[in-house]
Amino acid sequence: MSGGGGPAGRGTRRTGRRPGNPDTREAILDAARTLFAERGYDGASIRAVAATAGVDPALVHHYFGAKDRLFLAALDAPADPAAVIPQVTAGDPAGLGERLVRLFLTVWDSPAGAGAVALLRSSMTNDRTARMLRDFLVTQVLRRLLEHLDTDPAELSLRGSLVAGQLVGLAVTRYVLRLEPVASASPETLVAAVGPAVHRYLTGDLT
Repeated sequence: MSGGGGPAGRGTRRTGRRPGNPDTREAILDAARTLFAERGYDGASIRAVAATAGVDPALVHHYFGAKDRLFLAALDAPADPAAVIPQVTAGDPAGLGERLVRLFLTVWDSPAGAGAVALLRSSMTNDRTARMLRDFLVTQVLRRLLEHLDTDPAELSLRGSLVAGQLVGLAVTRYVLRLEPVASASPETLVAAVGPAVHRYLTGDLT
């Protein structure tokens, strides 16, 4: 009686997404960077990215999934907001600002921080990078966080901009200019100093 006669492993199906053609993937990323920089996150679409790259929209979804995943890949973002925002929103609401600053410093002090610093430096001289970094902070991080907090829609933009100003200013001072004593201060020292201001911008009275 035959034992099947086929090669070992026949009938075993691999799971997960195939890696695909790296040239096609890079073409999609190049198109995404161009359109996100020109139109912003909200103005760019999967269909437009696909048309610019010369591929079917289904192929963009195959490689990257939803638009937010494509955006993070195009930016080479140092962290995934969907994964880290729950760490900020969990716990006592009174500690929200401190948790956000602590998480921000944790990411920037990690190995991924080198890429974040390079991205920040580039944004100072490159308008395309600046727009993508701005959209990352506003649409992927702060908008998600503020919507989770049921923030008044009329205040979303102002609150988001104020928080972004605090965090970007902290990053420039600590990691780019390396201005002392902020550059060598412990994370908890900075959390205690900056956290209350960030908390007010997130939830407090702005008048």
